Amino acid sequence: MNRTLKVLLITALSFGSYFVLDDLFFRDVRQWLFEILNQLGVSHIIAYAIFGIPIVFGAILIHELKGIINGFGFNKPIVKGILFSLICTLPMFIGFAIVFDFNTQITINKVLISIIAAAFFEELFFRGFLFGQLYRFTKIGFIPSVVIGAFLFAAIHLYQSEELSTLIGVFFVTLIGAVLFAWVYIEWNNNLWIPIFLHLFMNLSWELFSVSDNAFGGMYSNIFRIITLALIIILTIIYKRRKGIKLEINKHTIWMKKP
Repeated sequence: MNRTLKVLLITALSFGSYFVLDDLFFRDVRQWLFEILNQLGVSHIIAYAIFGIPIVFGAILIHELKGIINGFGFNKPIVKGILFSLICTLPMFIGFAIVFDFNTQITINKVLISIIAAAFFEELFFRGFLFGQLYRFTKIGFIPSVVIGAFLFAAIHLYQSEELSTLIGVFFVTLIGAVLFAWVYIEWNNNLWIPIFLHLFMNLSWELFSVSDNAFGGMYSNIFRIITLALIIILTIIYKRRKGIKLEINKHTIWMKKP
């Protein structure tokens, strides 16, 4: 069995196992943990870690135990991830502070669930594993590697509303976010800390102020979000040009990687 097929099969089976088990049993396990710990946010994080076991097992099959840190992209500079992400998301923090009221209802559970757990585990599972294994360790190009994970990532956020127009907005906003996070992950030398902290700071700005109760938001929130997205792309391109590094995602890697 060639490496591309091996990685493809392991990634599909591991992620599929996680996704199905999570959908069927996550709430029950979280509730069971909550009855023991009496802390919802911590219970949520532990449940996420438990259901991520198939992902970790799949990574071990692909890279062996000694290679999984590099296989996910955790061996890259975390400080660079924090600084770049903070600079890019400053328009959201500043803009939201001007336009919206401070959210006095924010709780520790909201921080643990919607900010920390969402950023870390969603990027680990969707970008570091589902997308990252396919793109980094097979001959498959960017678009085929990212498309399934991006649609699944968008679909899991559809619980946020029952109104059709809002659902469409939520779907496309999170779909674009999934593709952009995958792109920036690769362009910053497979540094998973970049999308993790971008995701974390974007969610933090959203929760810190009374922006919206769903990911779609309104006109003002999307203006500042678009500025942040533009900064992510522009600063990445400027950084790579100054370093004399070509963009990783190009005509030779967009569909199938060419020698």
